[in-house]
Amino acid sequence: MEPSEYKIPGHVAIILDGNGRWAKKKHLPRNAGHVKGSKTVEKMCEECDKAGIKYFTVYAFSTENWGRPQKEVNALMDLLRSYLKDCVKRSMKNNMIVSVIGDISPLSEDLKESIREVQEVSKNNTGLHFQVALNYGSRDEMIRSMKKMAIEIAEGRMTIDEISENRFSEFLDTKNLPEPDLLIRTSGEQRLSNFLLWQLAYTEFYFTDVLWPDFDKKELWKAIEYYNSRERRYGKV
Repeated sequence: MEPSEYKIPGHVAIILDGNGRWAKKKHLPRNAGHVKGSKTVEKMCEECDKAGIKYFTVYAFSTENWGRPQKEVNALMDLLRSYLKDCVKRSMKNNMIVSVIGDISPLSEDLKESIREVQEVSKNNTGLHFQVALNYGSRDEMIRSMKKMAIEIAEGRMTIDEISENRFSEFLDTKNLPEPDLLIRTSGEQRLSNFLLWQLAYTEFYFTDVLWPDFDKKELWKAIEYYNSRERRYGKV
């Protein structure tokens, strides 16, 4: 089958794993892997857009990542700070709509302001929808969602009988997004690591041994080829 004949997944989510191992293999500090990994994210945004993918979501920083050594966390925050500043220009150049999912309240004020800025300036673009999961954990997301729902019920704006899958989804960080068609995880790990647990219920999973900094256009199309080999039976798919 030629690439032009493939059915392209509308929403691709990626657990971009292996930055540290990539750096270790090259005898570099871990942060070098994170820097290279951020460049790969930029390239994959372009490749997803060219392939016809409409939504692209990356797991950038989990709620559990705060448990890493403080030096590494600080380096990741500095990298995020730089990335978000560049992302404003890139989003306008590439016509991307950029949004962040997760609980950003623990982030520094300058990071929160950068997030608000990139979301605001890019909201009217018409190209790729690019979501970055920051301080995101699916269990945390669902607990936050249930608390919001409980407030709605307590204040009389919602009844218990109105609780349904669709209504619950409206309280999630991803309420305005379609559920992923394809999840990719790099570096050989085969677990979800608390990522989009609700949203991935009917998603196809693709695992590859390739470390995230080495993930490229060729690897993306391998994942799309795998997606096309699956017999989708959920809903109308």
